[in-house]
Amino acid sequence: MSWIADLEEDRRCGRKRLAALLDPDDLPTGRDWTRFLDGLQQSPVTDVFVGGSLLTSRHVKEVLQSLSKHYTGRVTLFPGSPEQVAPGADAVLFLSLISGRNPDLLIGRHVESGMRIRNMGMDIVPTGYMLIGDGPLTTAAYMSHCLPIPSNKPDIAVATAVAGEMLGLQAIFLDAGSGANQSISPSTIHAVRKAVSCPIIAGGGINDAAGIEAAWHAGADVVVIGQAIESRPFQLDWLPRPESFKQAAL
Repeated sequence: MSWIADLEEDRRCGRKRLAALLDPDDLPTGRDWTRFLDGLQQSPVTDVFVGGSLLTSRHVKEVLQSLSKHYTGRVTLFPGSPEQVAPGADAVLFLSLISGRNPDLLIGRHVESGMRIRNMGMDIVPTGYMLIGDGPLTTAAYMSHCLPIPSNKPDIAVATAVAGEMLGLQAIFLDAGSGANQSISPSTIHAVRKAVSCPIIAGGGINDAAGIEAAWHAGADVVVIGQAIESRPFQLDWLPRPESFKQAAL
């Protein structure tokens, strides 16, 4: 079963997923890296996303190779640029930044990486990526040259997500950005959930179990945790278990 078909089945059954976003530049090294991977395998994390807005030192390929030896869950590329596409993942989120107006992130980089991704034989998940928030400026917003949708304008978020689904995108990723001071409000997630039928991924600024569960309850099918894991990589026992949270599909 493909990545997106698996996620759609989870949604129909009311099952939630929890993803750890691993930015190769911000991960432990040496023995601490192996220790982190062992803890990740024992944690409630069901998925790992690999990528970042700016990579300067560590290669995605190295991270994927280590994950293949230590982690048995789903591994998905979350590429911030064509250079971050590497073999070894189960799937790739083929991101279109539909909340912005930068043509390079709507089609330009897709042309650069499309044939390379196809030749790698990974599952391709066309994903509408939406930045939402009021500042301070996150790395994703700065690197993309795009203003986020204001937090107090859920109607714009809804209209954007609907347009993305109409264009054939198979998932919507609502992101406040790595290190955001505030996560996307449950009311915004819920409004988007009521408007689209495709799976919703939500992340950015979530740093505790209550925030994860609130996003699940609002309708997010996958909640993504990045900086909160990077800041305490050896303390993952605070993460809630998706299997203990089940609700009927909204």
